[in-house]
Amino acid sequence: MSLQYHVLNSIPSTTFLSSTKTTISSSFLTISGSPLDVARDKSRSGSIHCSKLRTQEYINSQEVQHDLPLIHEWQQLQGEDAPQISVGSNSNAFKEAVKSVKTILRNLTDGEITISAYDTAWVALIDAGDKTPAFPSAVKWIAENQLSDGSWGDAFLFSYHDRLINTLACVVALRSWNLFPHQCNKGITFFRENIGKLEDENDEHMPIGFEVAFPSLLEIARGINIDVPYDSPVLKDIYAKKELKLTRIPKEIMHKIPTTLLHSLEGMRDLDWEKLLKLQSQDGSFLFSPSSTAFAFMQTRDSNCLEYLRNAVKRFNGGVPNVFPVDLFEHIWIVDRLQRLGISRYFEEEIKECLDYVHRYWTDNGICWARCSHVQDIDDTAMAFRLLRLHGYQVSADVFKNFEKEGEFFCFVGQSNQAVTGMFNLYRASQLAFPREEILKNAKEFSYNYLLEKREREELIDKWIIMKDLPGEIGFALEIPWYASLPRVETRFYIDQYGGENDVWIGKTLYRMPYVNNNGYLELAKQDYNNCQAQHQLEWDIFQKWYEENRLSEWGVRRSELLECYYLAAATIFESERSHERMVWAKSSVLVKAISSSFGESSDSRRSFSDQFHEYIANARRSDHHFNDRNMRLDRPGSVQASRLAGVLIGTLNQMSFDLFMSHGRDVNNLLYLSWGDWLEKWKLYGDEGEGELMVKMIILMKNNDLTNFFTHTHFVRLAEIINRICLPRQYLKARRNDEKEKTIKSMEKEMGKMVELALSESDTFRDVSITFLDVAKAFYYFASCGDHLQTHISKVLFQKV
Repeated sequence: MSLQYHVLNSIPSTTFLSSTKTTISSSFLTISGSPLDVARDKSRSGSIHCSKLRTQEYINSQEVQHDLPLIHEWQQLQGEDAPQISVGSNSNAFKEAVKSVKTILRNLTDGEITISAYDTAWVALIDAGDKTPAFPSAVKWIAENQLSDGSWGDAFLFSYHDRLINTLACVVALRSWNLFPHQCNKGITFFRENIGKLEDENDEHMPIGFEVAFPSLLEIARGINIDVPYDSPVLKDIYAKKELKLTRIPKEIMHKIPTTLLHSLEGMRDLDWEKLLKLQSQDGSFLFSPSSTAFAFMQTRDSNCLEYLRNAVKRFNGGVPNVFPVDLFEHIWIVDRLQRLGISRYFEEEIKECLDYVHRYWTDNGICWARCSHVQDIDDTAMAFRLLRLHGYQVSADVFKNFEKEGEFFCFVGQSNQAVTGMFNLYRASQLAFPREEILKNAKEFSYNYLLEKREREELIDKWIIMKDLPGEIGFALEIPWYASLPRVETRFYIDQYGGENDVWIGKTLYRMPYVNNNGYLELAKQDYNNCQAQHQLEWDIFQKWYEENRLSEWGVRRSELLECYYLAAATIFESERSHERMVWAKSSVLVKAISSSFGESSDSRRSFSDQFHEYIANARRSDHHFNDRNMRLDRPGSVQASRLAGVLIGTLNQMSFDLFMSHGRDVNNLLYLSWGDWLEKWKLYGDEGEGELMVKMIILMKNNDLTNFFTHTHFVRLAEIINRICLPRQYLKARRNDEKEKTIKSMEKEMGKMVELALSESDTFRDVSITFLDVAKAFYYFASCGDHLQTHISKVLFQKV
């Protein structure tokens, strides 16, 4: 094992926030009354690893399919000591936690990032011109931050690459000024004892530019008579890697156009500084690297370099990070984490500000981790593209043409090897392709095949981050495409996969991003998930009682189908406050199943049921009141069965309307009748058609704001046509052969592409309606394409606490 993890299970937040202006409230980490105290000690299950979805500790599949217990019975299974979960998110601790995150988001600047001993050492080497350090605070930082074993580097995760390059740099800086000899000697001893262990390190976790920077440091150390082993066998391999790295981008090229070598100038010699200064970033740095910029200043005494370094040292109180600023990186990744953790809805205003900021610096060539860069990378570009497109910003897929050559996609020009997370984020972005965006189709195929091959070889190790469960994240994405990715399913898995503050990034040294990887986000997500899940369990109890009271099993609806209907609604519309929308979707799905199962075989039976429904409506209007008589029968031959089920339908619609009126003061009774009447007319003529449109209408009618004026809008009609084509094939999937299923899913996939383009291209005025269409379409696609995972996901999402 190349990396030795000396990671604390719970690293104090203050460790990573020492340089920040905003601290996280203690309530963020200890939420009173939370079920987390019990859940925290339980073993995790269901993580996705390299080969396939794991299905440990799930409810027995027969129980799931046939006789899932009511909620009060389920709670008894947890034991008498199980905590009572209060439904909702109104506790003071929860509100304080949300407030703390809002404070972070409202105070984002150039990025919160931990200090790099290596880069600080390069700054400490700068001569003020009078044989004294230009930055004495940098020297002081080095002296005060040596670890107990004599090394410098990340204190919580041990990597020989990281510890050795940090330690050698700090020893060089201290010896250069003949300061702190005791600490210097301790560092030399550590280096001598551990240099040979680089041979066992994993190259994938080698810091950026290590093969260039480390040999140069050794040369400096030799020049000031530091006694370290210069002939260690492991150094030969490092020198060979340096030569290979430098041949990938010829010197004449690096002097003409901005390349990634600007980030590692301290490792190079024989440079033409007159040309290189023309490639300097706007902030005075060389590709936002303090060490590279410090070296450039030593060679040129350029005032812009000096100003950048002064700002960085002041910002971080003596030390400097390995890269700065990281503003775009931080803005993008925070939004991604909050969304995947399922808590982004609490921060909609702040997230919009984040994405407005990112969009402001978006270019046709892409972006990198910092604004106004002349060098772009596919990782930041793909993540930003995905989030911007999801939130309605207009961004062109042509940006990815800058990262493609001869059918292969790359992160940087001249890169030595591919980054797994770069390809992962490209794959995630490519799934938002609109029809005719061939570059994204090519990117999807390339990144999918790359990730699949890496997974099969068990090589899902990244060169940019050491994280809790990268194989799990990638496994989930490969098994569950974005078209089928339901919000609660993704969140339930991601809560297990997210490492919080234990995730470590790899730059020139190991570093941490406390606003990206934050235990506070994780605790808030767990609390929110458990609150929502408690609400879902109560609803499931009510849902079963509704099913039993109306004897819907007599209409061909099995209990397993009842659970599937509720699960699809709850996994998509999961928020506690959206109970009306969730329940109307679930109940409408069950009623469609009952009606289709009992009366769908012939046009005569369909017509009989449709007539019964309209008779009810006519009687209700003549009587000027809402009917709620489920047992009402009309005196027509053969109409008894149809009359009973029509009564159930009318009674359910009336109850939904009444509940909404009591909670929000909106009367939608006639609109519910009208929407079902429209569906029945199509169903009467053509059989299975229009279910998707009906579900969307039901959800929209239950929303707090009245969007029904959009029902006749041209855009609504186009979306309805697409969703009806998407949901139609799913009725027949279980009965078809595998080859026919694949063909059907391919057809659905084509329609999903049209749906994505229409939904994500829409303006703000119609956006809520468009996203509702997309959400329902994804649920249909999920049901059709992910049947093998259905029971596992139901158990995990609805019944397993985090």
